[in-house]
Amino acid sequence: MNPKNMEEKIIENYQKDEKMMILVFAQWCVNHDLDPEELYLRAYPNQASNPALREALELTVPKEEAGEIAHQTLLGVLSLFGNDDLAFVVNEEINKRK
Repeated sequence: MNPKNMEEKIIENYQKDEKMMILVFAQWCVNHDLDPEELYLRAYPNQASNPALREALELTVPKEEAGEIAHQTLLGVLSLFGNDDLAFVVNEEINKRK
C-alpha cells in the first residue's frame, strides 16, 4: 500500500470511529431522556448544528430497546476523541442524577 492510500485508509477509519463515538453519545442521551443536541450546544455554543449528530440520532433506538451504556464508557470514548468540553457537560448531567 502506498503512503497516499495508507493515509486515506487512516482518515477513513478515524471518520468511522468518530461516527461511532457520536452514536454512542446520542444513544446514551436517549437512554437518559436527555436531548443530545442541547448537550452538544452547551458544550460547543459556537457550533449551531452538527450534521453527524443528526445522522446519529436517526440511528438511535428507543431506550427500552437499547443496551446500557456505562457513564465511564461514554466519558472514555469522548476523551479519546478530544471532546473534553462535551465530556464535561455529560459529567455535569451524570452528577445531577446522583
